[in-house]
Amino acid sequence: ELAKILNDTFSKGGNVIVPSFAVGRTQEILYYIREIKEKGLVKSYPEFEVYVDSPLAGEATRIYSGNLKGYIDEEAKSIIKNGGSMFRFEGLKISQTAEESKALNSNMTPKVIISASGMCEAGRIRHHLKHNLWREECSVVFVGFQAQGTLGRIILEGAKTVKLFGEEIAVKAKIVSF
Repeated sequence: ELAKILNDTFSKGGNVIVPSFAVGRTQEILYYIREIKEKGLVKSYPEFEVYVDSPLAGEATRIYSGNLKGYIDEEAKSIIKNGGSMFRFEGLKISQTAEESKALNSNMTPKVIISASGMCEAGRIRHHLKHNLWREECSVVFVGFQAQGTLGRIILEGAKTVKLFGEEIAVKAKIVSF
């Protein structure tokens, strides 16, 4: 399903925005995207880049990439044993600075942006939503629980507009929840 969303969105020239929790969920999404890239499941733009736009998520990914003996399943062990990485792949970039984060929204090349806060309540994700929610060619993929009253839940429940940084932003992007 994720590969289909990526393929459809990239074929329209849009971005895939993933509000994600920095620890655990971001790494799970990276694991699946690595697999999607390895299997060549995105035909419309196979060389797409993935930006993890969260210093905490970047650091957590580095830690998750360390010695996990006793914590991973057989499939993950096999990937590592064969010299691979569970979360690293060509086209993966980790944004550290605010300037790097801002630059993502001025670059119109289709991409995946994984950014913390999973419920869209704070942080860099709000800027990415401001720049992409109104674009029909984009997709927002929710990958975690959205508590009642949070921006994420409001978007999932079908809001036609949301307020971000004092501006009314139309919700025209495709909204998906896993």
